[in-house]
Amino acid sequence: MHFARGLAARNYFSYSDLASAVWAQAKFRLTGKENSEDVAAGREKALSFIAGRSTEELKAVGEEIYDEIIADKIWPGTRALAQMHLDAGQQVWLVTATPVELAQTIADRLGLTGALGTVAESQDGVFTGKLVGDILHGLGKAHAVRSLAIREGLNLKRCTAYSDSHNDVPMLSLVGTAVAINPDSDLRDVARVRGWEIRDYRTGRKAAKIGVPTAIGVGVAVGGAAALIKHFSDD
Repeated sequence: MHFARGLAARNYFSYSDLASAVWAQAKFRLTGKENSEDVAAGREKALSFIAGRSTEELKAVGEEIYDEIIADKIWPGTRALAQMHLDAGQQVWLVTATPVELAQTIADRLGLTGALGTVAESQDGVFTGKLVGDILHGLGKAHAVRSLAIREGLNLKRCTAYSDSHNDVPMLSLVGTAVAINPDSDLRDVARVRGWEIRDYRTGRKAAKIGVPTAIGVGVAVGGAAALIKHFSDD
């Protein structure tokens, strides 16, 4: 949503389009579940407003929006978690449905190893208005993390994943240590049943205490964007 706000301010699309996105986001935050029609509509709008624009333009705009809006919304607790893994010599990846250009900017600004995000097709440096594959979401995130592990030689059972959304259960289920960060109600229920760690930085309760995960491996996959950015949707 912060990215959308920044794009609207730069006349990429209208504020009425933004209002529709805000409504869809509000429903997601209230229920913890996404409406497939909202996802499809959002995807088509997103592709329509970048069609014909250069990839370098979107990358530059993403950097501006991060610096102006997103940078001060990082949860200190999750920043510390990411740094803990980096200090231990481990890889830290941001895995998000956000456009990969913005995802990589976030990863670069936080000093992470890299980012996986939704990829829009481009030809000769210009967006075509189509996707490469689909939105990196749900099962798509799990498939992407598996591919990353193969490419980087990571043993997923020695990795840790963090997320705030029930939609990321497929990804969380892949790793040896799954941690629910500021979880929605459905993810909190799953975490309790499966014995996953729960950390909530929205309150001062004991669950927010930073500690070393029970199993630290040579690599770590950081989950949905909301695990790193407060009030920033997984989508």
